[in-house]
Amino acid sequence: MRTDHLVMADSGWPDYAKSLKGVILDLCGVLYDSGEGDGVAIPGSIEAVKKLKESDLQLRFCTNETQATREKFVAKLRRLGFGICVSEVFPPAPAAIAVLKERGLRPHLLVHEGLLPEFDSIDKSKPTCVIIGDAADTFSYQNLNEAFRVLISLENPVLFSLGQGRYYKETDGLKLDVGVYMKALEYACDLKAEVIGKPSATFFHSVLSDMGLQPHEVLMIGDDLLNDVGGAQNCGMKGVQVRTGKYRPSDERHPTVTADGTVDNLAQAVDLILNQRQH
Repeated sequence: MRTDHLVMADSGWPDYAKSLKGVILDLCGVLYDSGEGDGVAIPGSIEAVKKLKESDLQLRFCTNETQATREKFVAKLRRLGFGICVSEVFPPAPAAIAVLKERGLRPHLLVHEGLLPEFDSIDKSKPTCVIIGDAADTFSYQNLNEAFRVLISLENPVLFSLGQGRYYKETDGLKLDVGVYMKALEYACDLKAEVIGKPSATFFHSVLSDMGLQPHEVLMIGDDLLNDVGGAQNCGMKGVQVRTGKYRPSDERHPTVTADGTVDNLAQAVDLILNQRQH
């Protein structure tokens, strides 16, 4: 195991691992890099997930993935070699549907076509809100303008954003994420979006509730310093960043968010956690 590139903040990491009861993992950029086809697993990540599942720690996966239904997304992960179940994965769309039903809202959807089946049971006539996700090539001027027109026509406009990432990494390079387009609609309509997904505290707490654990008992591991690490820390969890996916060296000098630990990859993080728990 490499330890020459391990960075620890004044947080007790990795000693803190001794008291852990659960781990939450981001997916894209931590387990795999998305891209053509199913993407590609990051070296060591398949075995790292297996080790966690064989340990006494609870494990969940928290993602802002919005280009496919949860079932199709998990099927892709399984094809890549990950032994993951649908019930362990928490994406924003199911949480958004719960909010729509609770508040009696009808959405105009600006999302990837692969996500549309998630909303089949939802009334979308005469929209009373807009939901925006990582729509990729569907983010055309025409489609953004249509979402703008819906919002601007509403007496009480409501914009939901499935995450607020700035960019993510695919196998052929970095790609703009939903947060960029969220900000455009916020600016045009002079409103503030409600974020469903990371770094929303409500989203993280829904995962913790499913685990039956308190924030101080759980560690979040992700590649996104602000949405994964910062979001988890704001909820009372520790957050560790991997140097894979969208990680940038400047993350380690960020003015407002400092990871509790920084590791080369998920495999190194898992080895550190499990080694600490054996002592």
